[in-house]
Order: sequence, then C-alpha cells, then structure tokens
Amino acid sequence: MSLEEASAPTDDKIRCDACPVMCFIKPGAVGACDRYGNVDGNLVRVDPHVVLDRTISHGGELVSFAGPREWDGDILHPPGTFVTAIGAGTTYPDYKPAPFIVSSEVDGVDMVTVVTEGIFSYCGVKVKIDTDRFLGPETATVRVEGEAVGHVTSGEYGSQMLSLGGVHHLTGGSKKEGRVTCDALLQLCNGKAVELTIDGGESVVVQAGKPPIVNGVTETRMRVGCGSATIGIFAKQWHGKVDEVVVVDDHITGVLSEHQAGKLLGMPPTGLKMKGRRSTPGRYFQVAQPGTGWGGTNISDPLTILGPFDPKVAYPGLRLLMVSTTGEHAAYYELDAGLQPVEMAMPERLLEPVERIAENCEPALSTVLFIGGAGGSLRAGVTENPVRLTRSVKDALTYVTCGGAPVYIWPGGGITFMVDVTRLPENAFGYVPTPALVAPLEFTLRLSDYKELGGHMDYVQPLSELARDGRLKLPQRLDNPWPLAPERMRRSHG
Repeated sequence: MSLEEASAPTDDKIRCDACPVMCFIKPGAVGACDRYGNVDGNLVRVDPHVVLDRTISHGGELVSFAGPREWDGDILHPPGTFVTAIGAGTTYPDYKPAPFIVSSEVDGVDMVTVVTEGIFSYCGVKVKIDTDRFLGPETATVRVEGEAVGHVTSGEYGSQMLSLGGVHHLTGGSKKEGRVTCDALLQLCNGKAVELTIDGGESVVVQAGKPPIVNGVTETRMRVGCGSATIGIFAKQWHGKVDEVVVVDDHITGVLSEHQAGKLLGMPPTGLKMKGRRSTPGRYFQVAQPGTGWGGTNISDPLTILGPFDPKVAYPGLRLLMVSTTGEHAAYYELDAGLQPVEMAMPERLLEPVERIAENCEPALSTVLFIGGAGGSLRAGVTENPVRLTRSVKDALTYVTCGGAPVYIWPGGGITFMVDVTRLPENAFGYVPTPALVAPLEFTLRLSDYKELGGHMDYVQPLSELARDGRLKLPQRLDNPWPLAPERMRRSHG
C-alpha cells in the first residue's frame, strides 16, 4: 500500500501506527510490510512473538530453527526463558514504551529485559567473502538488479569485503534504488541468497553461512596464507624434494630459495627471476593483474610471471614447483638444456606437500553482519531520557542482544551494533516500505539499574504473567551465550 492510498480511509479499514507509512488496512488484509493485519477490526502483529528456551543446554540435542515448534502453553519459567524482540512490535511514534518490558528473577537477582523491534533506516550489512579471486576494484559499486546497493571495501586475508546498504542507498537515491537495497538487505539478513554484480568486476552469489559462487563457480577453499606465509609454513616439507618453489599470489608472491625460510634451510640460489616489484627477500608484489586465475591473479599460465633464468646460476634439470595459495593450481617443471622450464607430471614426492596446502585451507563461506544504529526513537522506548541507556550500555550495566544473539557494540557515540545474522532464528528481520529494515533488539539489565535509568517502570510485567497466545518457543542456540546472566553485567555504583 502506498502513502497516497493510505490517505483516504474507509469505514471498514483500520490505521496501523507501527511505522511512518501509517497504512489503512482493510479487514482480512495486511499492511505494506506484511507484519500487521486487520483481524476483526483489531490491529494484530501477524508473525508470532518468539521466546527462547534454555532447557536444551542441559543435555538436550540442538533443534534447528527451521521447522519451528508451537508453544505447548506451559507457564514460562524465568531461569530458562528469554523473551526476544522477534515479532514483538515497535515503539513508533517513538514516545511509546517498548512493547514488552519483562521482569524475572535469575539466581536471586531481579532482572528486566526491554524488548522492541527497531526500524532502521541507518543500517546495512558488512559482507565477508572467502575467496582469492578478484571480485572488483576497491570502492567499485555493487549492484542488484542494476541498482547501486553498496561498494567494495578493503581486501582482507583471503577474503573480499563488501559494504552494502546504508541510509544513502536506502533514502538518498531513486525510489527503485531504495526498494532494491531494502529487499537485498532483508534477503541477506534472513539467510537468503542474493546475486551481486560489481562494476569492473565479477558476479557473485552471497548467502550467509554458505560458499560464495563467483561467476557461476562455487568456491570451496579459503587460502592458507599469502604466498610468503605459505612458503614459510611448508618450506621444510618441500626441502630436498624440489629446488625451487614459487607460490603465486596476487598480493605477495613467495619464492622459496630467496625467502628467509629457504635461507635457513640452506637452499642455494636458483637463478630464477620474477616479474613484479621485489619487497623483502623472497616476497614480490604485483606479479600480475588481479583476476580469477592462479592465486587471485589474471593468469592461467604461471610461467608468464617469470623472467629468464640467470645462466650463471641456473642449470639444466633444475626442479621447479609453482603452486597457488589454496593448492587449487599446481604445476611442476624442469629446466631443459636452454634453461627453459618444461612442464612434467607432478612427482609422487610432491603430491603430499601440495595436498597439504589444500588440507590447511578452511572452507570458503560468505559471512553477513548486520550493522545498525539504535537511535533516539528506539531508546525512548526503554527510558524517557535516552542518553542514559547509551551510557548504561557503554558502562556494561546493560547487555544488548539481537534476537537473543550476542552483538558487538562499536566504540564512540551512540549504540551502533553488529550481529552475525546466522546466529538469529530464521526470518528474524523484517522491513517497512519507507524503506527501512526492522531488526529485533533486547536490553537486559538489573531491575534496580533499570529504575535508575528512568525506565518505564509502570509497564514492567513479570515473565510468568506474559500471555501465552501468539507466541512461539524456540531452542536457544548452544553457541550463543545465555542473555539472562547477571554476572555479565557490571554492578551499578549508584
């Protein structure tokens, strides 16, 4: 439903005030966000409100979030139940208290968890793609359906990094750019696959927790190290089996005989000459252009990065191994009478060292981290003086979670947090067509500290009295710390 359509209500419609769109919803229908509906004239959150069950951590098996279980109606027990913000609703138009402010007693300590879904225009995702392949130049625009949704950032150790979303793409461009950006972020945060194209680069399919697919090819390995590190790690395993090793890498190509590792093993010079820029001994930069070939370069023939061998040092029969940082590419050569490398079958003695590189490569994955800034409107649902919540978080009096998952709080002003989306239950994120994402946030602290914050004490309700209807009980992930842990929060000196 558009804002224009929302301007002329009829008698059988009700107005939703959960976000700035302010939809008018007819009976039996839902609003533009698919999150709120008109049920018999009442505004109802159509998704179930999720609570987490800790009892599984006491010897039970982990149950997947896929295939959620209906709540059996048992009374909620404070020590083993955590109320998440998934499906809870929002505080819009901002001054309203959070939808749920729930008290419980944990290990003799009175605790409170403030639960709300935040509407985030200022949000995005940071994507880590495990691959040696060149995806695109730094700062290049990343697109979905032809629309700009982000850009390439710095390359890291065996990974390419992307920054997607943000308020400029959500609200600062065309209507289509905002819509496509919002949809791409929502799909990524909810664990769905999204195809990205990079200006001047490649096409890559990203799905949180799954291998990236570059130009239709699924990545399997993350590099063991740069070319220099690979030389250092495996130098002893090559020593005596070959005269020279070159580990091809777009960033730092390693040469065994020149490298300190080779020197300490007593390996003599081989007369090999490398193209590119020499850094320290045995380490070369810019041996080729970036690409999707050997070691993240644009080459398919590794000999193209070699210059002529020095006839004063090299000799016929010299044994040369060239290999990539993942072991995906490897070739063996011997010098002929004219000191030209001739490719030969890989000797049996070198199979294990090459396979050892592959063995030490971790599986290639795509990692998606949601990042958002919890602004004044969201904080007002916790306390009438929002800056006190910010200070409480920074002082470790308040523990912040996102759908029950641990978050990283950035230093500096405000409450800017990041969370690994794979650690939340499925479909924990929503959207509103302003456009913005909707993400769950929970603030857990001692009840006494909440009172000092100026919290909405009149809206605190015991966990045991929480209504049962419309709720879904899910198991807490074993690798997530339990949010209701008083020892995690520093004691107030107030």
